[in-house]
Amino acid sequence: MSYLTPMSWDEMSLVRRAPVDSSALAEAAAIVEDVRQRGEKALRRYGEQFGDLSPGQSFVIGRDEMATAFESLSAETQKVLSRAAERIRAFAEMQKSSLSTMEMQVDGGWAGHRLVPVRTVGAYAPGGRHPLPSSVLMTVIPARVAGVDRIIVASPRPHPTTLAAAHVAGADQLLVIGGAQAIAALAFGVGCSPCDMVVGPGNRWVTAAKKHLYGEIGIDGLAGPSEVVVVADHSADPTLIAADLLAQAEHDPDARVGLVTTDPSLPDQVNEGLGHQLEDLPTADTAGRSLDSAFCVVTSDIEEAAEACDQLAPEHLSLHIVNAEEEAKRFNSFGSLFIGDATTEAHGDYGIGPNHVLPTGGTARFQSGLSPLTFLKSPTWLRIEDSSQIAGDVVEFARLEGLEAHARAVDVRDS
Repeated sequence: MSYLTPMSWDEMSLVRRAPVDSSALAEAAAIVEDVRQRGEKALRRYGEQFGDLSPGQSFVIGRDEMATAFESLSAETQKVLSRAAERIRAFAEMQKSSLSTMEMQVDGGWAGHRLVPVRTVGAYAPGGRHPLPSSVLMTVIPARVAGVDRIIVASPRPHPTTLAAAHVAGADQLLVIGGAQAIAALAFGVGCSPCDMVVGPGNRWVTAAKKHLYGEIGIDGLAGPSEVVVVADHSADPTLIAADLLAQAEHDPDARVGLVTTDPSLPDQVNEGLGHQLEDLPTADTAGRSLDSAFCVVTSDIEEAAEACDQLAPEHLSLHIVNAEEEAKRFNSFGSLFIGDATTEAHGDYGIGPNHVLPTGGTARFQSGLSPLTFLKSPTWLRIEDSSQIAGDVVEFARLEGLEAHARAVDVRDS
């Protein structure tokens, strides 16, 4: 059976999917505005309607309950969560250290910028088919490393491991609510402090609510279905490629997976591997539906493959090629890059270091994944000590634009 639909590389941009459709945006906006107007009453209504809450159930979980959930887990599970958290934290701290405050002398004085963290952040963690404690670690820890004062997680029907991850990551609260109503609760402070920024992946209504509220709150981006593209040449192992494609395909029926190769014989070999591995895969139903939209592209060389991938800008980009470390320099638009066939995207999902909350739908052309930098502002400052060197230019520029009050504001100081 053929799972990978052939296409030309200049058609690759056509596989991009908009993260929000008009119907989801309209539905999410109605829910958000209802929560804005009616607060907890509306939140409870939607929570009960969508099965997140029972009548009268508290939807706010505090630190003690999160700690209790952690203690209820096996010692080995506790260690796995803690080790992943430490790896994510170490990488985040190194990322933060790559930035610093700065100042420089300018004509007439001094200028610079500071690094200031956002004060309050909401972190959404999907419920859905599987608990995703890894998403809690990936969203909360970078915010805490950035210096965010207060962090509230929202997750529908949270599994004990989700609560435990919130404890390990250092969250302050968890709202037992999902969907667009959860984003509204975080934004408006229903059951928690109002959040300056809301981050984290979710379904299309979560994403639509973030889009609706963008401008009132900060967001990390608009997350669409998950994606992986494997770039491979004659040296690649089709079994490993099939495994990497299925690891992404099992996330969601809408997940998008693709192969870009310089070897025309490889797609057939990968198709065969996909068939074999699907036979005993517990998530074969989901993965199989995702493979309905899988694609393959044959390029003349790695340079053309890199050009094709930069056009697509996938969330995850995996290189199964000769001299992968050196060739990786050709690729510039991706959420996260996995270099060499010993590296699988699953390594990135589960806390080796780099974040797994990444841009999708081609948005890696202009944005990066979640990191402490997401939560840091860099406001600038200026201190003029002697305006005589610059007053003439500033006054002249102001009058070029017809802004006489600007000119006089300088003149009055220079007279």
